[in-house]
Amino acid sequence: MKEEKKEENEKIVIDLLKLLSETDNVELEDVTIDAEEFAIEIVPAAAPGRPELFKLSLEPVMPGATGKIEFLVEASPQGLRVLGVPPVTPAAPAPPKVVELLSIPFKYPQLPYTSKIAEVQLGATKSEGGSRGVTYKLGGYSTPPMFLFQETSINRPLFALDVFDMRPTLAGPVKRSYADVLEDPVAWAKKCIETYKADLVSVHLVSTDPGIKDTPPSEARRTVEDVLQAIDEPIIVGGSGNPEKDIDIFREIAKATEGEKLVFASITLDMDIPKAVEPLVKHGQNAIALAFMDINQAKELSRKILEAGLPKNQLILDPTTGALGYGIEYSFSVMERIRLAALMGEEILQVPMSCAATNAWAAREAWMKVEEWGPRELRGPLWEATTAIVCMLAGADLFMMMHPLAMKIAKTFAEALQKVRKPLSEIPYEKWVEAKY
Repeated sequence: MKEEKKEENEKIVIDLLKLLSETDNVELEDVTIDAEEFAIEIVPAAAPGRPELFKLSLEPVMPGATGKIEFLVEASPQGLRVLGVPPVTPAAPAPPKVVELLSIPFKYPQLPYTSKIAEVQLGATKSEGGSRGVTYKLGGYSTPPMFLFQETSINRPLFALDVFDMRPTLAGPVKRSYADVLEDPVAWAKKCIETYKADLVSVHLVSTDPGIKDTPPSEARRTVEDVLQAIDEPIIVGGSGNPEKDIDIFREIAKATEGEKLVFASITLDMDIPKAVEPLVKHGQNAIALAFMDINQAKELSRKILEAGLPKNQLILDPTTGALGYGIEYSFSVMERIRLAALMGEEILQVPMSCAATNAWAAREAWMKVEEWGPRELRGPLWEATTAIVCMLAGADLFMMMHPLAMKIAKTFAEALQKVRKPLSEIPYEKWVEAKY
């Protein structure tokens, strides 16, 4: 096969040489010669002593040059001599082409959302029947989160730092932030507000668990009352997670703090829901409904709580938060579906949502000492802050957090969005380079 190809190539060369030998004038057009060395040999006329002149025309291919370059070549037995090369004047560069941006009108999408998220008030002033110097509101909007082109932010997301009524087991970076107050929930709450600038605190009464200390409701009530006296902000009252004991705790504290509009966390499907809701309705308190990453469970739980008599403007839904890398995509999906379903008319879901970003500390990447992963003092807070921000983008309104730096990062993000004081539809987006909004 190779021999046949060789013979074919040799025949092409022989035919080409024969063709050249039979012509007096050869013109090559659109020919590219790619070679490391290229030689042209011109044999002059046989007349002795008489050099022959040839004209060689080349068309340049360098950018900007136009026309042909002509050479006069003298051929003699001694060789070739170039007699003259006309100067080449590069063409003037073309003027820059003016480009105009097309002016195309842009219309923001018309959203199919006709419903509104209930507005929940946290805390009550003296004139409202409570004792708080600071109160907040959650929800109250009628668009998906961050849809600033249609609606400015009504109420900024709120951030609570966790406080425990007994010394808990904490990750090293968290423990160092509260090292001087771990034995005193009142001092711990004050540090969260005064030093770390949390919006409110979440007091977890873990010692009331029958399997831990089984602290009686009366002692838990005194802890909450002491915290309320120490700070002006509303608080979240967290039980131990025991479905029976938590009802007793809620009843005791709800009665003692009547009218304060505290937030009791949490009511779950394994509790006697009417029994859990009754003291909250009677004494004007708020509740968090804790579902477990299932929109159908969230609907069922919310429906049962509303049917038990708690109004929508006193209910917050927690669909459960999976940490970054540990199920956060499920949390995001469920939160987003809940929020969109509510805005499209699902009444039992038309309540604000909460996010326990503290679950990020269950991820080993947040606290494990691995040099290649970077310093835990930064890695852990970033893990928690990212978990919170992802859920904020999905529609969460209330965040329970643990590390003060993580809370500061997420809170700064929320405050930056709050500064957009007018809809994006009124902002000249085409001038984004010089915008100072």
